Amino acid sequence: MSAITYDLPPAAINAKLIGLISTGAIALGVLLSGFVIREPAPYELYMAGLIAVWSLFGLRISRAITPLVVLIVTFNIGGMIAMTQMADLMNTPLYLAVSLFLGFTAIFFAAVTEADPRLFRVIFLAWVTSAVFTSVLGILGYFGAVPGAEMFTKFGRAAGAFQDPNVFGPYLTLPGIYLLYRVLTGNPLKMAIYAVPLLIVTGGIFLSFSRGAWGLFGASAILLTGFLFLQSDSGRFRLRIVVMSIAAIALLTVALLVVLQIPSIAELFTTRAQLVQDYDGARLGRFARYAIGFLLATEKPFGIGPLVFGQIYGEDTHNIWLKTLMDYGWLGFASYLTLIVWTIAAGFRILLRNRPWQPYLLSAYVVFLGHIALGTVIDTDHWRHFYLLLGLIWGSIALEARHQRALALHAA
Repeated sequence: MSAITYDLPPAAINAKLIGLISTGAIALGVLLSGFVIREPAPYELYMAGLIAVWSLFGLRISRAITPLVVLIVTFNIGGMIAMTQMADLMNTPLYLAVSLFLGFTAIFFAAVTEADPRLFRVIFLAWVTSAVFTSVLGILGYFGAVPGAEMFTKFGRAAGAFQDPNVFGPYLTLPGIYLLYRVLTGNPLKMAIYAVPLLIVTGGIFLSFSRGAWGLFGASAILLTGFLFLQSDSGRFRLRIVVMSIAAIALLTVALLVVLQIPSIAELFTTRAQLVQDYDGARLGRFARYAIGFLLATEKPFGIGPLVFGQIYGEDTHNIWLKTLMDYGWLGFASYLTLIVWTIAAGFRILLRNRPWQPYLLSAYVVFLGHIALGTVIDTDHWRHFYLLLGLIWGSIALEARHQRALALHAA
C-alpha cells in the first residue's frame, strides 16, 4: 500500500514561515523591554530595526490609528519648538529623537495587533516571561544570592535588569495584573501555573520599594476585580471573584508578614511606606517645584526646553503634566492631554465587550489608568512599557472599529 503524501503549495509554506518569523521577532522585542541596564538599551536598537524592516514590508496604519499618529507627532513638534527656547541644546536633539521613537513603538504595536489579534497573546506571554526573569534577578540581587548581585539593585532596592527601581516596579505591573486575571478567571486546577509566576512578580514589585509601583499594582488589581465583577451576570462567577480576591489578599498578606520578619526589609519598608518623604515636602521639594513650574508655564507658552527645568531647580519635574508644559510647551501639553483623554474614553467604551482580545485590553487598560495617576508624581514620558500599553489599547480600539465595519457590511 503506497504512502499518501500531501504537497503544500510553496506560497502557503512561505506564508507560514513568514508568520513564524514575524511572531518571533515581536516576541523578542517585548522580551528585550525588560533589560535596560544601560542606554541605549538593546530594546531601542532592536525595535528601531524591526520597525524599519516592517515598514518596508507592509506596515499598515489604518484610519482608526490615525489619531494616535497625529497626536504623537504634534506632541513631539511641541518639543522641537520648545528646543528653540534653549541657549544651549546639550543632548536635547537625542532626547527628542528618543521621544519620537518611543511614540513610533506605540504606533507599531497598535498596527501589528490590529493586523493580527493573535499577537496579543504572544506579546503578553513575552512580557510575563521577561517580567519573571528580571524579577528573579532583582530578588536574587536584593538578597545577594548571586555573584555581582549589586548589578541588580539600586539604592538598596531591587532593580532587576533596570537602571531605576521606580521603573522596574511599574514595568512588572502589567504581567502581574494579567497573571492575576488568569488566576481569577482560569481553571482552578491550573491555578499554580499562574500563581507561581504571580508570586515572583509581586515579590519583585515589593522589593523594588517603589511607592508608585505598590500603589499602581494595588489600584490596578482593584480596578481589574471591579470590572470583572461588573462584566459578569453570573452569580456563581461573581462569588468566585469575591472568594478568589479574598484568597489572593490573604496569601499576599501572609507573604508580607513573613518577609517583614527580615529586619533589613522591615526597616526599609517602614521608611518607604511613608506617604510624604523629605524630598517631597522640603522648601524646594517635589511639591514646591510643582507650584513653581506651573506658574512658570503660564509665562512660557513655548516651554523652556527638554531637561532644562532640572538644571534650574536641581531636580526634574517628577510630574508628567508639568513636564509636558516645560519640555514640549502648550502644544505638546494639549496633544498629550488629548491623547490620554481619547485613549481613556475610547478604551472605556469597548472595555467590557465580549471579544477574543478583551482580556488583554482589560489588563492593559487598568494598568494604563494607574500609569496616568502615577504620572502626577513621576515623569513617564520615556518609559518604554508605557508606550507598549498605549499601543495595545489602540490596537484594540482599531480592532473594534474593524469589527463594527464588518457587522455593518453584513447587516447591509
